[in-house]
Amino acid sequence: MGRKAGKTGRGTSAKLDSAAVAPDALAPITAMLSSRLMVLANLLRRGAVLRYQRIAGLSLVEAGLIAALGRHPPMTVARLAASVGMDKGQISRALSGLVQRKLIAKVVNVRDSREVLVSLTKVGLSTHDRIVAGAVERQRRLLDGMDAGRAQRLVRDIERLTAKAAAMFEQERGLGS
Repeated sequence: MGRKAGKTGRGTSAKLDSAAVAPDALAPITAMLSSRLMVLANLLRRGAVLRYQRIAGLSLVEAGLIAALGRHPPMTVARLAASVGMDKGQISRALSGLVQRKLIAKVVNVRDSREVLVSLTKVGLSTHDRIVAGAVERQRRLLDGMDAGRAQRLVRDIERLTAKAAAMFEQERGLGS
């Protein structure tokens, strides 16, 4: 009951018709896709924190800043904050620590003296390369045993789910509290 007709088994999926599900047949919240994705994301995040600390002595925020700068140097603090999904205040402490450890350099923007540009130093670039190498290895291990076609479909599915979740977030935010 509640499933649309279709193939089932390896490589296929049956779609759940939510309107046909009886209220008492609903899965516990921990069995829902969103909960499972949060568990996966939290495990990956916790593993990343341990790896960044071990290989570079960095917090998760610091590693995220170095990763973002490695892709887009130099940039304003505001743009960097937006690229990692935080506000300037949230990243200022991490940036100060990275500057002190000579991983990041700050300079006044010659085009607009009100702005500060941040970029990686040579030591920061080396750290970035270690972070990227670790991330590549973690992804390889995570997808080990999954053929390339299935991995590509998974990425596309995650992108679609992310876009839907973003739209749902904006809708919920628009409803207010």
